[in-house]
Amino acid sequence: MLREIGLQLTSGSDVASTSRSVGISDATYYNWRKRFGGMGRPQLSEMCGLEKENVRLKEIVAELELDKRIFKESLTYLKPRT
Repeated sequence: MLREIGLQLTSGSDVASTSRSVGISDATYYNWRKRFGGMGRPQLSEMCGLEKENVRLKEIVAELELDKRIFKESLTYLKPRT
């Protein structure tokens, strides 16, 4: 989408009308351009892979945190009361 908008901008269109033609706001265009502007296809695919790995690792951490809480609660029940 950024390339498509870039081509339309070089032909003389303004950002607001070009963004609307592809279905995004001009603020979204500027955010995307700031985030992805200088990246090529290999960098984008690497970033996508890293984002997927990050999601997977966050799920693992969430499961481990849940297991840790379960173990802590079970230890409180198993402790002998004096």
